Amino acid sequence: MLDILAVIAPIFALMAFGYGAVRLRMFPAEGIKALIAFVNNFATPCLLFYSISTSDFRSAFNLGIIGPFYIGAAACFFLGIFIARKVFDNRPGESVSVGFSGTFTNTVLVGLPIMSRAYGEGALPVTLSIIGLHGAILLTLGMVTMELIRRDGKSLGRTLVVAVRRVVSNPLIWGIAAGILGSLVNLQLVEPAEAFFVMMSQAVVPAALFGIGGALNEFKLSENWKQALVASLIKLIVHPAIAYVLMIWVLHVPMEIARYGILLSAMPAGVNIYVFATYYERGVSVAANTILIATILSALTISGWLLILSL
Repeated sequence: MLDILAVIAPIFALMAFGYGAVRLRMFPAEGIKALIAFVNNFATPCLLFYSISTSDFRSAFNLGIIGPFYIGAAACFFLGIFIARKVFDNRPGESVSVGFSGTFTNTVLVGLPIMSRAYGEGALPVTLSIIGLHGAILLTLGMVTMELIRRDGKSLGRTLVVAVRRVVSNPLIWGIAAGILGSLVNLQLVEPAEAFFVMMSQAVVPAALFGIGGALNEFKLSENWKQALVASLIKLIVHPAIAYVLMIWVLHVPMEIARYGILLSAMPAGVNIYVFATYYERGVSVAANTILIATILSALTISGWLLILSL
């Protein structure tokens, strides 16, 4: 148990540091968006490119891990929609937004730092293979479902075009694509270039955690906290539980590899659920509350999953 605390304590301490710095006005709140933009648009793409281009990415593309991760995510999506519709009596559009809040994982700002801290660089190839598909699969699933289910939606064709544009314009995808190309051609970086990518990669963890901690100041609990709590529990417990059952009990993936996909699925909801909700103007308060609640609760649930995966 002390080993688990040693893994997560620095992670959440950095988040708390960012939260406190903004809360006490020692760091400007408007600077958090710029910091997260730096992480998402510059530092993380460099990390993705360098890590993928210098690793055997093809061997890390394991359908026994990727499949259960996304099957679990899709199951959580439709479970969230069902609960929002039948239990909370939401309208169809709001129900889709709530379902998406329990589906989209914070793979970059929280996932990458925790995976690296828990399992070292050996976890990166598998982790990056999941991240490479994450936005493309889940944003498309969420947007298409929203357009099919709400009555005032735009045409499905237009939705698909918007989804493709969002995916293609994402710098994370650029870093992944460049890394895969570099791996295929066995790219060898000269020392100054390699040093540049190493330094940029090292900036991801502290900047991402400080940034997500500072961003939590933006989200306040509202009257929809019960729905957000349900979405958080789906994301933190149901998703990794489904991944665990499929990987370990059904597909018999070795635990030393399966744990990468299971732990990544146990990460809290990502900021994109708020972007999704505001884009459609559906379930915005639930999405905001889910980010806050899931991130705080994840300190406990991630510890629990680390304990389970170490048995």
